[in-house]
Amino acid sequence: MILACKNISKAFGTNQILKNVSFHINEYEKAAIVGINGAGKSTLLKIIVNELKSDEGEVIFAKGSTIGYLSQHQDLDSKNTIYDEMLEIKRDIIELDEKIRQLEKDMKLVSGKELENMLSTYTRLTHEFELKNGYSYKSEITGVLKGLGFPEEDFEKYVNTLSGGQKTRISLGKLLLSTPDVILLDEPTNHLDMESIAWLENYLLNYKGSVIIVAHDRYFLDKVVSKVIEIDHTKAVSYEGNYSEYAKKKSMLQDAMLKHYLNQQKEIKHQEDVIAKLRSFNREKSIKRAESREKMLDKIERIEKPITHESQIAIRLEPNVTSGNDVLTVANLSKSFGKEPLFTSLNFDIKREEKVAIIGNNGTGKTTILKIINGVVPSDTGEIKLGAKVKIGYYDQEHQVLSMEKTLFDELQDTYPNLDNTTIRNILAAFLFTGDDVFKRIKDLSGGERGRVSLAKLMLSEANLLILDEPTNHLDIMSKEILERAINNYTGTVLYVSHDRYFINKTATRILDLTNNSLLNYIGNYDYYLEKKTEVEKMHFGDPANNSNMIIQEDASATKLDWKQQKEEQAKLRKRENELKRTEEEIHKLEMRNEEIDELLTHEDIYTNVSKLMELNNEKKSIESKLEELFELWESLVE
Repeated sequence: MILACKNISKAFGTNQILKNVSFHINEYEKAAIVGINGAGKSTLLKIIVNELKSDEGEVIFAKGSTIGYLSQHQDLDSKNTIYDEMLEIKRDIIELDEKIRQLEKDMKLVSGKELENMLSTYTRLTHEFELKNGYSYKSEITGVLKGLGFPEEDFEKYVNTLSGGQKTRISLGKLLLSTPDVILLDEPTNHLDMESIAWLENYLLNYKGSVIIVAHDRYFLDKVVSKVIEIDHTKAVSYEGNYSEYAKKKSMLQDAMLKHYLNQQKEIKHQEDVIAKLRSFNREKSIKRAESREKMLDKIERIEKPITHESQIAIRLEPNVTSGNDVLTVANLSKSFGKEPLFTSLNFDIKREEKVAIIGNNGTGKTTILKIINGVVPSDTGEIKLGAKVKIGYYDQEHQVLSMEKTLFDELQDTYPNLDNTTIRNILAAFLFTGDDVFKRIKDLSGGERGRVSLAKLMLSEANLLILDEPTNHLDIMSKEILERAINNYTGTVLYVSHDRYFINKTATRILDLTNNSLLNYIGNYDYYLEKKTEVEKMHFGDPANNSNMIIQEDASATKLDWKQQKEEQAKLRKRENELKRTEEEIHKLEMRNEEIDELLTHEDIYTNVSKLMELNNEKKSIESKLEELFELWESLVE
């Protein structure tokens, strides 16, 4: 064990944040701290690193262990270049190297006992240098910087000229290079693109120390952690396993607790009914029996009703108007800023009820595509064509249309005056606004809460094509799960940009990867994309191992051919889905008829009529044979 928290409690005024929180972290263990926004996750990290004092309890570290901490917000004020700033972390190795180099010079000028002493010191220092990985510290710095998304041409940029997100990445890099025994990371993936997140996952998995992470990136947590500590209503519960295993175990535990509670409530109600009945007899013996039962009932240790969040509210949102099958067609789309092309000759189309995710590294132009479709920015070339009866609903974190002085309830009621109070309350509850929360003013909400209100408004709109730009930004895990369910239940069409791989995996039916100025099409979710990525990129851009030119620009005819292949592939998929649906309907119809025959065969007027009996038996055999064929067909279609 390298770290233990024992009975940590913390309140701010009358607001109790943490109460008797206890858990431990073993050596080399990777753990996550999860909970809704405001649960106290960041507060707990600050208590562990002694930035904040707890009201009660203690934090115990193994003797001699070192700790490193990355908070959410960094404000590096340094005049160094990026590379020199990282070099500072290796200052002890640099100074050791300078001592060794100086000794090498000095040893040339001495002899005898003095030389022996210098040789002994030289041997000791070079051994220490090797132990500290001194021969490769420069390549280690380069590897970390590149892994965190800094190309070599950026190494000479000055830290004080960087954005907040870039400074956070520098701070993360410095922390990783300092190799403490315990690393605490508060939302480390917030400013990383997908490639950098994948690099960080691999780095932390192989890190020779313990790691504690607060993050809303569930895919990241699934890959890295083997323990989840949940902070819920001031308490902490530890679960072994990654995030998905924790979610499964928690659901099972909640179901069991709720069942236990309901069973006890049922028994209490039964006893109360019996007591009332006995008293109603109004006889001495019956009243004594009632009093005896009351004493027994008073001794029962009452189970508190399990606290469940409103995230399980099922919402099914359907557009008022159904669009045509062809929802959106984009042809030959290009955009440059100055002389730098973002993308050229992009082509794609979207069909009704598809959920399409656009992914790619930062700066490739994903958000720009959404803005062009919505008419926010112009394209250089290309045509955008909306299908019949298509109405767009657009969600952009930067341009949420909310009235700051209104309450949440009024915001929705004024926007949709035809909705009754119950419907408004239900949709707000589905996005985690319950009770008096609905009467909070928009201006008093956090950024994440405003995002949820905007999403609720959008989901209620008459739009049948939702276009969402980073919809999960600033949402806690529970809010993300609500949005996932809402999108999966939505019967319209969705096009979105997101870096949240878990969210993409849960909601996308198709992925468009914006890479090398081109869009690559994957008909599946994020796991499917990872499985096919190398194969598809090799097909489009050639094999990098056999081609000195890593990025091959496709010519116009190749782009058209690729586009045609994508459309043919999508047509085949739709054909197979339609055939699957027809097969299932035919199976259902035959099974219903089979049940009808079974029922008829029990009727006396049937089983006493030989010709009718034979006729039905023959029909039943024919149905069984046909069903066998249909089941084989169904299995082949599913495969």
